[in-house]
Amino acid sequence: MLHEFLDVNRRELAARCRKKSALRPSPTLSASLDDGVPVLIGQLIDLLRAPGIEPVVLPSSIGIAAEKYGGELLRRGVSVNEVVHEYGDLCQALTELALEKHEPISVAEFHTFNRCLDSAIADAVAEFARRRDDSVSRKGMHAMNERLGELAHEQRNLLNTAILAFAAIKDGRVALSGATAALLERSLEGLRDIVDRALADVRVISGLHPRVTLTPVDVVLDDVTGEGQLHADARGIVFSVEIETGLAVEVDRQMMSSAIANLLQNAFKFTSPGGTTSLKARIVGEHVVIEVADQCGGLPPGHVERLFHPFVQRSGDRSGVGLGLSISRRAVEANGGTLTVRDVPGTGCVFTVELPRR
Repeated sequence: MLHEFLDVNRRELAARCRKKSALRPSPTLSASLDDGVPVLIGQLIDLLRAPGIEPVVLPSSIGIAAEKYGGELLRRGVSVNEVVHEYGDLCQALTELALEKHEPISVAEFHTFNRCLDSAIADAVAEFARRRDDSVSRKGMHAMNERLGELAHEQRNLLNTAILAFAAIKDGRVALSGATAALLERSLEGLRDIVDRALADVRVISGLHPRVTLTPVDVVLDDVTGEGQLHADARGIVFSVEIETGLAVEVDRQMMSSAIANLLQNAFKFTSPGGTTSLKARIVGEHVVIEVADQCGGLPPGHVERLFHPFVQRSGDRSGVGLGLSISRRAVEANGGTLTVRDVPGTGCVFTVELPRR
């Protein structure tokens, strides 16, 4: 009887399945077989041992165990092909062992055996696919939420700048042909660029690609210094700027301006009124180094790298969404640079952008 043959040779069958798995290019961890093939062999023994005709409906326990196995293989990083191979190995191992030991298998028994294998494969693959799709969906949703947060954050900064510039013009303090009016115009152009980038994201799922051009550093920073001065004045903060002449980098001007603007917004937010925030740019070896320093008072131990995590904020001020530094690092790295932060205990933080010099 097939159930007796399976019972006597269950270890041998499992061992042969392990050997077959090991011969494939990406074998499953042998421990995973303890959850799949041995369990199915035990279920087959119980099913075939039962007296009577071939069952019309297979026990639900076979499907439940197969679903659990398919989910476990996904968790361990095994491909869907291996899910099918694992159960196929059992059929091949049984056939080979039965021939070697001259064990007769009736048509009805072999038919039941194959039905169980088909059911187990289908249930395992279905569960594997369901969990994989859920995982992909969750990752996609997280990425989409983060990207929407980035767009909202950048729009918020530009709108704040436009409102401050408009207020200054409205009060009659500046002329329509002056630097403040030009800043208002650049803010509106920046909002238009953000909309263009959002439309590009729809066409290019992988995200933004920098439009790199050789650009003087003072031109990149000119987009943010006027904006920064307005924000500093509004908060009663001293804002100093030191930019060496003759510096140039190959970057996406809009992305880099946005990155530096986020760093300045962060510095203004956490510097107390009467404090100082600075923006410096200079050459260090083969790099152009841009530094934004604030007087936030320093960071708690272990909080340096956490600053760059999305939605992390470093004080009780919750006026933002905690995305600025994450956006800045992503933009800098997309342009071939690095963004780091150095804590100055009791004083503040220095954010450093390093870009290849051109």
